[in-house]
Amino acid sequence: MFSDKLINAIKSKNNPTVVGLDPRIESIPEFIKEITFKKYGNNVKGISEAIYYFNKGIIDSIFDVVPAVKIQVAFYEVYGPDGFDIFFKTAEYAKEKGLMVIADVKRGDIADVAEMYSKAYLQNEYIDAITVNPYMGEDTITPYIHDVIEHEKGLFILVKTSNKGSYTIQNLETENGTVYENVANMLNKISNLVKGKLGYSSIGAVVGATHKEEAKMLREKMPSAIFLVPGYGAQGATAEDVTNCFDENNLGAIVNSSRKVIFAYKSQYWKDVYSEYEYAQAARSEVVLMRGMINNALLKRKYIAC
Repeated sequence: MFSDKLINAIKSKNNPTVVGLDPRIESIPEFIKEITFKKYGNNVKGISEAIYYFNKGIIDSIFDVVPAVKIQVAFYEVYGPDGFDIFFKTAEYAKEKGLMVIADVKRGDIADVAEMYSKAYLQNEYIDAITVNPYMGEDTITPYIHDVIEHEKGLFILVKTSNKGSYTIQNLETENGTVYENVANMLNKISNLVKGKLGYSSIGAVVGATHKEEAKMLREKMPSAIFLVPGYGAQGATAEDVTNCFDENNLGAIVNSSRKVIFAYKSQYWKDVYSEYEYAQAARSEVVLMRGMINNALLKRKYIAC
């Protein structure tokens, strides 16, 4: 079951983090673009191949220290068929390296359409889980459940997202609490359908690290859900901010970092240590640092609780 595999992968690497592969061509090292543009041209094919070259370097540098990668499809779709092909090739390469793959696709549509999205992603051998948007209602989520069970895949349902504008809809008050609380209640209900041996469900929640107090309340509302936690790093959340997303066993969450990891070689912290030719080593160093900071914050929380 997906939840058991993910929790075991987190335990084995002592690392509750996921690296987001959200490549921006303008931030990819010049030497990579020179290689691929010379071979394929300065066009969508050359750009797509540059992204794949870049992704492989990142994966090669972090596969032994992280349990999973998250691939945001928009950064590939923008380049049409060539980019979409690289999206799946990246997923395949990550799986070959033993990583779990979360496809960040945020699909949300009526039941018949949801079934097609489910077939496209959850029936793909290189993808372990996807993100879905529940804000059209519960009937847009249920079509995924069959494939989650049949193919041992995972769902991460958007509950409280990390963007600043999320409050305009998600925080609206209803007679049963806020909109996002109602989504959390729905998720908790259906999560019991797919619970693994370790006590966690394969139906998880996207909960932003930028909403620390809401995360604490949501952790209580969804005790068996694994939280996929965006907002760390580039969006401003710290290691201490993410601790409320974890349960009392310091499990139940996986924290995403994208730009801060994959473009670490350009950061103030690492730019004097690594050149652009060492972009992958910089990414690895940032992941190891992130792992240490989060684990230390969790240990501190546990110590204070005692």
